[in-house]
Amino acid sequence: MASAILASLFHPSEVVALVQYRLSSKANPDYSNNKTRERLYFFLNMTSRSFAAVIQDLDSEELKDAICLFYLILRGLDTIEDDMTIDLDVKIPYLKTFHEIIYQKGWNFTKNGPNEKDRQLLVEFDIVIDGFLQLKPVYQAIIADITKRMGDGMAHYATAGIRVETIADYDEYCHYVAGLVGLGLSDIFSACGESPMLAERKDLSNSMGLFLQKTNIIRDYLEDLHDKRRFWPKEIWGQYADNIEDLIKPENKEKSLECLSHMVMNAMEHIKDVLEYLNMLQNRSIFRFCAIPQVMAIATLNMLHTNYMIYIRENIKIRKGETVWLMKQTDNINAVAAIFRLYTRQINIKSNPLDPHFVDIGIICGATEQTCVSKYPGSTAELKRLQAGVMAGTSGNVLTAAAVVAGAVVLKGAFA
Repeated sequence: MASAILASLFHPSEVVALVQYRLSSKANPDYSNNKTRERLYFFLNMTSRSFAAVIQDLDSEELKDAICLFYLILRGLDTIEDDMTIDLDVKIPYLKTFHEIIYQKGWNFTKNGPNEKDRQLLVEFDIVIDGFLQLKPVYQAIIADITKRMGDGMAHYATAGIRVETIADYDEYCHYVAGLVGLGLSDIFSACGESPMLAERKDLSNSMGLFLQKTNIIRDYLEDLHDKRRFWPKEIWGQYADNIEDLIKPENKEKSLECLSHMVMNAMEHIKDVLEYLNMLQNRSIFRFCAIPQVMAIATLNMLHTNYMIYIRENIKIRKGETVWLMKQTDNINAVAAIFRLYTRQINIKSNPLDPHFVDIGIICGATEQTCVSKYPGSTAELKRLQAGVMAGTSGNVLTAAAVVAGAVVLKGAFA
């Protein structure tokens, strides 16, 4: 917390959000009366604390359990697929039949390498299966269907290799690893009583996943390069370099930044679908569950745009203070539309007029602005409120001083 406050000292709205977060942190739910659930949520926190936090805020225990198990089952599948110590002739049958395995009581898996991060999840996977079999049949069917489709996709890429040549290949890969999750979540939401239109608009559900995945792929360029993985489509990077590795060479900086803006532009094409999907959600807790990752993504895209550091340093992230501030603001569609307007305006301002995608990015930013003004008119007032908080740190005013004092209080507590 102390380092997060130091990073946000010149962003007082973030410091205030961090202090409020520190003072109002909820105690972890107590599942001690149900040992299966207790272990399931232990694994959820172990595999993804950020995802666990948004799941815990859902207002329906039935929905919470369904999404928790959906996530853990897909994580188990991914843990087998991602382990390069497992021979393909062993791995492929598991990937293709995992949707059937989740119905087999007592099944677990001990063939992962000792260094595989989520190995223990599969060692105790019988607990996940017990929880899965306690779900309503409608949730079981949805989870099994997505698991089958994702497993088939993983088996295909494991045998044929991940060759992302065209933008169509890129979209297909992102569909298998993230778009299918969006489809499954929409089906689960509809099954629990949320708008039935969610399950019908598969294009929007897919875009929700693609926007998140493409943002992560842009951010993780250097990490993936070091791990000998290539997810940027050649149809894009091939316009700027002979080899994708050439983008990190200092002499190619100008072309590398043009390639980056092209990748950012490609991801931004999903913004309209993201906002349309979120506008269909009626339940506040489901809305926040879906919207929080999306506002993090647009904030991350803004950080990545024109940022040459992605070619120099791994693990680039938005500030923790900014993350907490965004979570605090993400309460309704007007607030979310305002956040998208705020960041797309910043993206537009940062764009280089000499960049070949300057006009195209400007068009997407303008279209986002127009969509938000016409479809989410309340976003204008929300935008003014957000801007007042964001800009407060640039004027050396009382709020800045208050934020620094508040930060100092937390710092004192952190080191006490």
